[in-house]
Amino acid sequence: MAIVYDGSMDQAVYKIIFAQTIEALADADPDVVYLDADLMNSFGTHDFWKRNKKQAVNCGVAEANMMGVAAGLAAAGKKPYVHTFGPFATRRSYDQSFLSIAYAGNSVRIIGSDPGVTAAFNGGTHMPFEDVALMRAVPHSTVIDVSDGVQLEWVLKAIKDREGLTYLRVTRKHYPAVYSKDHGFALGKGEIVKKGTDVTVIASGLMVGEALKAATVLEAQGVSVRVVDMFTIKPIDTELVVDCAKSTKAIVTAENHNVIGGLGDAVADVLFENNCLIPMKKVGVKDVFGSVGPQEYLQVHYGLTADEIVKVVEEIL
Repeated sequence: MAIVYDGSMDQAVYKIIFAQTIEALADADPDVVYLDADLMNSFGTHDFWKRNKKQAVNCGVAEANMMGVAAGLAAAGKKPYVHTFGPFATRRSYDQSFLSIAYAGNSVRIIGSDPGVTAAFNGGTHMPFEDVALMRAVPHSTVIDVSDGVQLEWVLKAIKDREGLTYLRVTRKHYPAVYSKDHGFALGKGEIVKKGTDVTVIASGLMVGEALKAATVLEAQGVSVRVVDMFTIKPIDTELVVDCAKSTKAIVTAENHNVIGGLGDAVADVLFENNCLIPMKKVGVKDVFGSVGPQEYLQVHYGLTADEIVKVVEEIL
């Protein structure tokens, strides 16, 4: 097992990894069923649907209804994976997910694609900066923000038999490669992807690559940076957060999400509840709506860059 990050992008886009993994899971387990809200062409699963309409269902542009269908299938013993764009997987169908899935005790895996600025030209209406906050608030939920393709494939397999509501946010495109193909993970446990002693940057999803890039810049300035991939935001790795607080001088969180209710707040809760008196700052979207543009431009616009992490680390130290 190894960290392979060198700044280069994953070779395969994540919608292809997703489609291949879901089809393999369905072939191996007849109880796996895939539901989509008319985005199969966009998410790479159209060919799977054409080949296997018993285990792949297009529910149309009716996301709330799709959550109800998934809940019914789960109640009948099936293992639904449900996909639509992030805002429609969360805020548009929140009541159905909360009641029909979580409250009713049904096990459903909800995939929200193109989180935050990765929605790019789909614009503010399709740009979820609040999805983690919403799904964290569902009792007993699991919330995951994947950081590379190896991790995505592992997570999709690992949640197949997981009980309750699981929410997974993932881009259709790709991020920098972080992990070797034989790397193992554990849900609810963060990954230390770079060791350091001065400051810890705890990141998720898109921002893991930016954190590693920032660490390279800071190391050249003599700052030793620990980088943690907190891909499971809920349940968060309390033990690792406390260890970071004890073994470094400050903590910075970095997320492609509103600074309200996301990874930063989850880390801050752990620090507060465990009496960890350490400086902390959050890099993320500063309580504003999404907008339209290329992802690179939007990352600069919202401060979701390695440069912003470097600046905040310099301030906090």
